[in-house]
Amino acid sequence: MQVIRKVFEEAIKQKIRDEEWAIFSSKLIREEFRKKHTLLSVGKIEQYLSFVETGIIRYFIPKIENDLTFNFVFENNFTSGYDSFITRNPSTYQIETLTPTVLWRISFTDLQTIYADTEVGNAIGRKASEELYLKKVRRELSFMNERAEERYLNLFTEQPHLLRHIPLKYIASYIGVTPQALSRIRKRIT
Repeated sequence: MQVIRKVFEEAIKQKIRDEEWAIFSSKLIREEFRKKHTLLSVGKIEQYLSFVETGIIRYFIPKIENDLTFNFVFENNFTSGYDSFITRNPSTYQIETLTPTVLWRISFTDLQTIYADTEVGNAIGRKASEELYLKKVRRELSFMNERAEERYLNLFTEQPHLLRHIPLKYIASYIGVTPQALSRIRKRIT
């Protein structure tokens, strides 16, 4: 729990008072998930804002032939079907673990209580929403401004030690190419 506190303090760039941490941390739930566990299904409402202690998570739109992967989340980052979480509307995509994963989670209801009762809750909530928003914008801009090879290299630069845990078909989908095109990209850059 102290590691999570330290990560949050670094993220919000302020020391969290012990009283506020006691309130906030009392609402956190630590959960462990096996590989390929569905965290959010299409048609379900996201109940949690989560922080990834360890693991890799994939966001995708299920399709009959090939799923469309549009996001990966790595350790020390926030994860949520955030649009569903804040609107309380059903999700149009799925979220699953790609590796065994440990999450620290707070429910929608508990987060509203934390927002009302603490300053730190607002700071952490703001940081989480900003991080999720900026990641989304970077992804959209990447598709408008970069070639698939650049998107692959950016993903490889972001978390090279974790990339080996992601099946190539998901990486290909994420950068917007076929698995065969990804093979050609990988050959060119090695």
